[in-house]
Amino acid sequence: MVNYDAMEYPYASRRTTTFAKNGMVATSQPLAAQAGLDILKKGGNAIDAAIATAACLTVVEPTSNGIGGDAFALVWVKDELYGLNSSGPAPQSISIEAVKAKGHEEIPTYGWTPVTVPGAPAAWATLSKRFGKLPLTEVLQPAIDYAENGYPLSPTLAHYWSVAYKKFSKLCTGPEFAHWFETFIPGGKLPKAGDIWKSPGHAATLRQIAETNAESFYRGELAEKIDAFSKECGGFLTKEDLAAFEPEWVKPLSVNYRGYDVWEIPPNGQGMIALMALNILKGFDFDAKDTTETYHKQIEAMKLAFTDGLKYITESGQMSVTAEELLADEYADTRRALIGSEALTPEPGNPRSSGTVYLATADGEGNMVSFIQSNYMGFGSGVVIPGTGISMQNRGHNFSLDPAHDNRLEPGKRTFHTIIPGFLTKDGKAVGPFGVMGGFMQPQGHVQVVMNTIDFHLNPQASLDAPRWQWTEGKVVELERHFPEHLALALERKGHQIKWASLGNYFGRGQIIWRDENGVLSGGTDMRTDSSIAAW
Repeated sequence: MVNYDAMEYPYASRRTTTFAKNGMVATSQPLAAQAGLDILKKGGNAIDAAIATAACLTVVEPTSNGIGGDAFALVWVKDELYGLNSSGPAPQSISIEAVKAKGHEEIPTYGWTPVTVPGAPAAWATLSKRFGKLPLTEVLQPAIDYAENGYPLSPTLAHYWSVAYKKFSKLCTGPEFAHWFETFIPGGKLPKAGDIWKSPGHAATLRQIAETNAESFYRGELAEKIDAFSKECGGFLTKEDLAAFEPEWVKPLSVNYRGYDVWEIPPNGQGMIALMALNILKGFDFDAKDTTETYHKQIEAMKLAFTDGLKYITESGQMSVTAEELLADEYADTRRALIGSEALTPEPGNPRSSGTVYLATADGEGNMVSFIQSNYMGFGSGVVIPGTGISMQNRGHNFSLDPAHDNRLEPGKRTFHTIIPGFLTKDGKAVGPFGVMGGFMQPQGHVQVVMNTIDFHLNPQASLDAPRWQWTEGKVVELERHFPEHLALALERKGHQIKWASLGNYFGRGQIIWRDENGVLSGGTDMRTDSSIAAW
């Protein structure tokens, strides 16, 4: 178990680490966390709780995810870790030429063009079938109830709802977006904190998914509705694309970092970027957390790993280099050697020469789940299937229209994906799930949380509360407002271009659950949102 001293961390938190024995659910919305705990108390396991929480989040946090999004999971059951990739591919009818024929030089952010096959409903059904204890109809009932009867918006949720409304009002004015406004701006009135919002169509869709184990979504009535609206709007997605989709069980990737194994989903996800950065960083010694050298080396390692990731990561099997080559210690040595005393402008290396909701669950039987799902960029594409509450993702926006790029757009291909669940083990035993949602912040958040835990012995809550940095491009690093100013000035002297974040800047929202050798669970939840831990 991680050795930490909670009281020595200098930054104040409005929360303390939560401890429990029988079960725990940590996520960004209290209602969803409680829904997962209710399922545990009804006899469900951590997998059932994760599914219930995830489905509930599509209702109580639609600003970050939806039924039309993707999902990934790391599942610890009977001393073994399983990986599930439920990210959907591009439609079979799309191509670089077809997108350019519509007048685009890059894949647009909104509308039907960036829509890929949704994977979230299939993830719920697949996890339930393999590891769940309760029927899907019972597990999805809390989400159905909230969609049908309504719930009051929480403050952070209301803020991001308002941000999306302002953006969509300017950018999403075509007829294909009308149903988004009907669903999320009912009666033309923007919901505010404390207002009740409900979505009967969303409830009916969740009920169909539950009763058919998601078959209706991929090969039934819901698939027909998605297909019809896509055709009406000139979209590329078809019911044949939906019918062909199946989630993929994958072997998680790991690196050993100071005696702990850090696990991520293999490509097409960006989790490998966190592993590459940790591989570089394990060659350094860190005496203290809040020093110029610690932050400088963290930032430089992340820049190098991210640059490689953005060049090489795409659909597994279509990368020009292998994951093993990118994670090789020898390659980490060559990248580490580039880190000097001054900030560098990173370039991709040659290894052959050497955006989202996150949740964590645990039960009294030892099962643990690290689960993440997203529509990408808030509400996603702005497309909602009429009468269903299905908000479609825009993951295709990450494809490149450069035919020479590893992540080039191709029919049936999965794009570079930002959402990543994390998991920590030691000596073959689970320590627990962790994650930091938030687009390209995610691997950076993973590295910071892992180092806060392992190198600096912070408890789960303190690990999440610590001020974050985010590399964006070149030598530019954004800092949270409570980052120590003297260290920011010292980093500037090393050549980093420091930008202080405004109140609206996004540094991710994380959750952690660790289990000790006595089976006691300890959890942290992010102060940057309306998050909550439900435990018993």
